[in-house]
Amino acid sequence: MKTGNFEPFGLLLDQDAALRHVQAATRGADDGELFLERSRSEVLSFDDGRLRTASYDASEGFGLRAVQGETAAYAHSTEISEAALARAVDTARLAIGAGGGTLADGPARTNRRLYTDADPLTETGFAAKLATLREIDAYARDADPRVVQVSATLAASLQEVVILRPDGALLSDTRPMTRLSVSVILEDNGRRETGSHGAGGRSALALLTEPAHWQGAIDEALRIARVNLSAEPAPAGIMDVVLGPGWPGILLHEAIGHGLEGDFNRKKSSAFAGLMGQRIAAPGVTVVDDGTLPDRRGSISFDDEGTPSSCTVLIEDGILVGLMQDRQNARLMGVAPTGNGRRQSHACPPMPRMTNTIMEAGDAAPADILACLKDGIYAVGFGGGQVDITNGKFVFSCTEAYRVQDGKVGAPVKGATLIGDGATALKQIRAIGNDLQLDPGIGTCGKAGQWVPVGVGQPTVHIGGLTVGGSAA
Repeated sequence: MKTGNFEPFGLLLDQDAALRHVQAATRGADDGELFLERSRSEVLSFDDGRLRTASYDASEGFGLRAVQGETAAYAHSTEISEAALARAVDTARLAIGAGGGTLADGPARTNRRLYTDADPLTETGFAAKLATLREIDAYARDADPRVVQVSATLAASLQEVVILRPDGALLSDTRPMTRLSVSVILEDNGRRETGSHGAGGRSALALLTEPAHWQGAIDEALRIARVNLSAEPAPAGIMDVVLGPGWPGILLHEAIGHGLEGDFNRKKSSAFAGLMGQRIAAPGVTVVDDGTLPDRRGSISFDDEGTPSSCTVLIEDGILVGLMQDRQNARLMGVAPTGNGRRQSHACPPMPRMTNTIMEAGDAAPADILACLKDGIYAVGFGGGQVDITNGKFVFSCTEAYRVQDGKVGAPVKGATLIGDGATALKQIRAIGNDLQLDPGIGTCGKAGQWVPVGVGQPTVHIGGLTVGGSAA
């Protein structure tokens, strides 16, 4: 367990007094902790040639949890003081009663650091950030005379976390996050189309404000907009689909990722409940959730319960072999936690959540995969989507897709949606490329009203028999 530093909150709360309250809250409980958080964030949005918004937010608070069996008592406050903590203890005791449990052993120890602890909000001055946004706007307009609108956003945040456990173990982590988002609208002969791109991670904001980086983001957004200007109405029907590498992994993240989180399986509300050790995907399909990748958006040195993050194999060669677990669900299911207990903030209890969910590479050349597609869709980019966890059914809209016939990639198509269910789609994977890519660092995942940063990745993948909803019969 990483040696913690209580200093960020030491002027507000005495560490020894805090420990006494945590022990009082968890007396007779199975588990629990005090989660202290201080966070700051800044967002600058530039639109239509001017600075539209410049926001700065700061917050702090604590969350106190006591777990007894399937019951989790949780109290939180934005006031960090011994008086507020004492009130939280009283609330927790009301929920779990006399207890009667045996306190679980604490998480394993780690000194691992996966990202810098430098403050991305202060490393670059406000004037320099604004100048970058102006340069982005000018570069996009100079690159194509058809540009009618440019939007760009620079965002940075820093979260300081301290976890105090009933045995006195103390963990602390400083978690930076940065992101650049750009969007352009092109108009040609009365038709307007949009292209967007973004990038980010747990790294310095200066990496995103360097011209070599943001110019590449604008170039990609312009390319997508130009493609969409020439797009034809998408076909409709049941057909094979080839997903491109990288960000298209968001489809598998939603369609199967949530279904492999421990709580849904323990409660048997997942389409994959009760299938451990059974084949749920085509041979060759291996999926992992890896929170240990340096500087990635979904990575965490340890989760929000103090468990070190890990690389958890979920599906191995098509066989379901693991689930993503927090401490409570892992204990109730008789398995080990995997470092996936995450929460949006101190005001939220932890639950099993994904970090960086990745389908590993196969051995097929992407060109060969496309050459085998007789009549279908090559989907390269995705926008919004919906999924039903209980049955895995999903609907995703494509932001960049192409018609493929007789192995030849043809015209781009507009308005394509992919419809299916995760369990069936996994079994209908027919080829896996050797070109694994990770997404550029833009993912945010929602569950039960909580949002956390995540990553996805995959190689080129051929899936048979998806329903494509389009605008042409």
